Parts: sequence; C-alpha cells; structure tokens
Amino acid sequence: MSEESDLEKTEPATARRLEKAREEGQVVRSRELGTFAMLMTGVIGLWATGGVLGRKLDAVMHAGLAFEPATAFDTNRMLSQFAAIVWDALLAFLPLLLMFGVAALVTPLALGGWMFSTKSFSPDFSRMSPISGLGRLFSAHSLVELAKAIAKSLLVGGVGAWMIWRKLPEAIALMDAPIQEALLHMMELVLYVSGVVAGSLILVAALDVPWQLYTFHKKLRMTKEEIKQEMKETDGDPHIKARIRQQQRAIARRRMMAEVPKADVVVTNPTHYAVALRYEEGRMGAPRVVAKGADEVAARIRELAAEHRVPMLSAPPLARALHRHVELGHEIPAGLYTAVAEVLAWVYQLKNWHYSYGPQPNGPADLVVPDELAVPESRA
Repeated sequence: MSEESDLEKTEPATARRLEKAREEGQVVRSRELGTFAMLMTGVIGLWATGGVLGRKLDAVMHAGLAFEPATAFDTNRMLSQFAAIVWDALLAFLPLLLMFGVAALVTPLALGGWMFSTKSFSPDFSRMSPISGLGRLFSAHSLVELAKAIAKSLLVGGVGAWMIWRKLPEAIALMDAPIQEALLHMMELVLYVSGVVAGSLILVAALDVPWQLYTFHKKLRMTKEEIKQEMKETDGDPHIKARIRQQQRAIARRRMMAEVPKADVVVTNPTHYAVALRYEEGRMGAPRVVAKGADEVAARIRELAAEHRVPMLSAPPLARALHRHVELGHEIPAGLYTAVAEVLAWVYQLKNWHYSYGPQPNGPADLVVPDELAVPESRA
C-alpha cells in the first residue's frame, strides 16, 4: 500500500505543505556543503591569522612554562596566572572562532535558511522500531549515502595522496633547513595541501545539493486527493461555499426586491429585462438603479411593481442599456441622463394626472440611447 501511495504522489508540494514541513523542522540541508564550508573556513582562517596566532600561542606557552618560586607556593597567584593564560589563549583563537561562527550561520542560508523548531526535540518512538530501522538501512537513500561516502573517501584520499606525492621532495628538503625556517615552510605546505584537499570537496557538495533538493521535494509530494483536501481546509468545501453563495444571492435578491416598491419607475424590455429606477432630488446626483433582473427575476420585479402601483414603461433599448451598463445601487451614466429624464418627467405627469382630470399622459417614445451604450437585442 505504501508503494502505491508513493506512486500516486505526483503533485509538487503546495506552499502550505512546505510551510507546515518547516514548522515541523523539515528543511533542505546538505551535510557536504556544511563540511566544505567549515573546512575551507578553517584553512582560510589559519592562512590569514596563522602568523598572529602563532606569535600569541608562543607567548602563552612561554608564560605557562615560566617558573617562579613565589607562584609555586602561592595557590591564589597560581590560579590567577592560569586564568590569565587561558584568557590569552581564547583571545588568540577568537578571530578563527568568529570565522567559524559566521560560516555556520551563513551556510544554511544557501538552502533552507535559518530555522528553529522545538518539534525536532520531541521523542519519536517509531524510529526505535527494528523493522523501520532495517527499512531505512536498505533504502535507496541509504545506498546513495553509502555511494556518496565511498566517492568522498576516494576523492579526498586520491587528492591528498597526489598532493603529498608532489610536495614530498620539498618536505624532505626541509630536513637540511634551519629549524625556524623548516617549521614555517612545513606549516605553509600543510595549509596548501589541506586547502587543495578541502577544495576538492566542492565537487561532492555540487552533487549533493541538487540531490538533497530533489529528495526533499520528492518526500513532500502530494496526491491529488491531498491537494483537494487541503483546498477544502484552506478555502472551505466547494459545496458549502456554493451553498453560502446561493444563500447570499437569495438574501441580496430579497433586499433588492424590497427596494422595488420604493422605486419611481420600472423600465422593461418588455418581458426579458426589468430595471427599477429611483431618484431623490437633493440626495442623489443622478437616478439610481435599485433593482434589476432578467427572465424570472424581471417577472418578479414587474409583479411587485404592479402590486405597489409603481409605473412601468416598456422601453427595450433603454432597459437593455441600463441592465448591461449600470451596477445595482449605482447611478446611471451621463449618456443616459436625457432618456431617463424623459422617463421621470412622464412619471411626474402620471402622478399629477392621478390627482386631476384630463387625458392620461402618453409614455415617451423613441428614447435616444447613445451608440456606445446601446446593446443589440441579440446580445441582451
């Protein structure tokens, strides 16, 4: 079952999965890159500070081997002198230790960055299982690590042997040189050989870093079902979200329908579209669309308008333009001011007609809709 599950994990890890892995202490790390960085730091540090370090350690050694009868019989002076010698030795090594500290802090930034997680300290008793241990021992990862260790040993041993063979005549020649000169030249030879050997490890690091990146991301791969489940946990169940959106639309529709009785006029297509307009002089800069809809919604708007005696005007071009270009609750565009003004003038004439005698005013005809706002009937 585990093999089938691994085969199904074909999708790259999501950002949330990577973040969760980091919280659990799982980041990309290359031991070979760290080893190369520390060894090269040591070689460069000794090369740069070797002279000063040698002189300070020589002074520390002279101070430690100096014999004073008064110090030998005074315990307090003996301890204070010992503390001073230790302090001088630490100060001598301080530049080298600082270089090692900087290398140890900077190297992780090349891959996974700095990370501190307390979950790494929690006990994991599953790792104590002999069966799991045998599985890890004969896994592909262990075989790769074994091959890498053998290759590293052969590389370091081969480069080291080659450098010693090349520098052997120089080392033998130092036997006839003065002791101070021989020691100085021997230290230079040792640092040179060590630098070349440590530098050869860059080949191992260059192969190990891509491998660690590959294995890390392969380990965090996900199945399609896991990605779907994560999306549900992050964004919510699509069915529930659809249900929520449906309820939100229903609430918005009820709120919109509640505005129809307050409208001044409903412009229709006459059957496919209905747009309710309202204008309050002094409070609105222009008439506003308070309700709009198509088909069943349009029919419901017309029903409510008829129940509450809201005037309705059949003006297909204007209705299509209002429905297409004006959002719910927004004011009409300037291009429709003239046409809507004619409609509102007719509405005011209707209101006056209800309280007086005379012929009923006819609705405006041939309302002009600008070409840039006109909507053909086939696209409505």
